[in-house]
Amino acid sequence: MHKLSLPVPGDDALAASTTLQQLIIDDIRRQQGWIPFSRYMELALYAPDLGYYSGGATKLGKDGDFTTAPEMSPLFGATLARTASQLLRQTVPQVMEFGAGTGRLAYDFLSECTFSGITLDRYFIVELSGELRARQEELLKDFPQVSWLDAMPASFSGLVLGNEVLDAMPVDLVIKTTEGWREIGVAVVEDEAGPRLLYREQTGVDCNPDKIAQIPQHEDLPVGYMTEVHAVASAFMHSLASMLQAGPQAGAAILIDYGFPAAEYYHPQRLQGSLMCHYRHHAHPDPFYLPGLQDITAHVDFTAMARAALLGGLELLAYTSQASFLMSAGIADLLARTSAEQVMHYLPQANALQKLVSPAEMGELFKVLIVGKQLDLPEDLLRLDRSHRL
Repeated sequence: MHKLSLPVPGDDALAASTTLQQLIIDDIRRQQGWIPFSRYMELALYAPDLGYYSGGATKLGKDGDFTTAPEMSPLFGATLARTASQLLRQTVPQVMEFGAGTGRLAYDFLSECTFSGITLDRYFIVELSGELRARQEELLKDFPQVSWLDAMPASFSGLVLGNEVLDAMPVDLVIKTTEGWREIGVAVVEDEAGPRLLYREQTGVDCNPDKIAQIPQHEDLPVGYMTEVHAVASAFMHSLASMLQAGPQAGAAILIDYGFPAAEYYHPQRLQGSLMCHYRHHAHPDPFYLPGLQDITAHVDFTAMARAALLGGLELLAYTSQASFLMSAGIADLLARTSAEQVMHYLPQANALQKLVSPAEMGELFKVLIVGKQLDLPEDLLRLDRSHRL
């Protein structure tokens, strides 16, 4: 698994990864030789100065490890602004974005607000990565509405945005054994090459029943079935609900990510879960390869996310595919602003739109979950609601 045919990192990057691996090994040894996978994922992604999101590696775009929808086309952020304009009229004209990446979504969103005369007083960004925040500050320097926060505030009224945020939150790994459900964590083995990280089942300890309760019909799944449980993301959704509930006026959150409802997520044929790693635009399954230099993600269980929001007091306003959301919000109208005769400008945007909405690309795999309070969604969007599938 560790002999992957992937690009070789530079000396500085390799040294940072080695330092992080040693930090993880030390943590495992302090915990009697075993840590939950969620703890490993937390350190690999968020350890101060060394984790994938908290370190200095380039993450997005052609020089990074993956490309997100805002990086593909300005139409994505502009379309979100059009939907936001209808929601912000019902509350405080301010937005909070989590995990803003390079700042491209914010840039395109704010540019559309300027172009269309959409009132927006404040645009807050909650960002954990110092490298990404620096890129955001440079890109967004001409928008005085933007300010940065280090953590989620206690209360907020307005609109929350999160594009590909939930998939990067640490997950627990569980497996069904002949003795019942067990948690899979991370241990250290010593061999000729030195210490090495590997998966290890926690023996003799039943898995937390609250985690297994997230899995529909878990009694019927086969022995050997391994999957993820999204406790951290569920806790984030609960905190998000508390923040919006504490806000004095109406509020909503639009969360866009790849994933499924629970019945599809925990399908009997999905025997090995959905955990995946991304390094220099290569996808592979080994989370122990160069910790700190690669992204580690899992698909989102949208049923669990909706349930956490509901338990936090919010309403489930809508759940649909990215394609349905973008088309109902008028992305085709935005493309039509560019004349098809301007081939050099039109064709790249048309191709990007196709990727965003095509069922064979991002259109169906990516979903949109909207939760909130005291807000009415546009009728065009409500007609495409799939909340019954959750």
